[in-house]
Amino acid sequence: MSVLPACPRCSSEFTYADGSLYICPECAHEWPVQAATETAEEGGKVYRDAAGNVLQDGDTVTVIKDLKLKGGAGVVKMGTRVKNIRLVDSDHDIDCKIDGFGAMSLKSEFVKKT
Repeated sequence: MSVLPACPRCSSEFTYADGSLYICPECAHEWPVQAATETAEEGGKVYRDAAGNVLQDGDTVTVIKDLKLKGGAGVVKMGTRVKNIRLVDSDHDIDCKIDGFGAMSLKSEFVKKT
């Protein structure tokens, strides 16, 4: 008997396979079988951008929406390129330096790999 992975969204153990997808009946989340096996092989967290591309340290990304800065009067505009990112395991996935703003942390859901 094969062991199916728990749902990555709600951690339910009642997942089932349907063709090339795993499906969670509790939260209706679907994810590809291949992605689940890649994550299991790597043993670590996989960081993805807004388009689903895998991010790595040193990548260049583009901001996909205007981001208001906390505690400051500035805005990081959509289309700003950020070079040489560093992935971290915290509430914000990316540490970087942006020209004109300095060091900051970004969430991977607001960037796209270039």
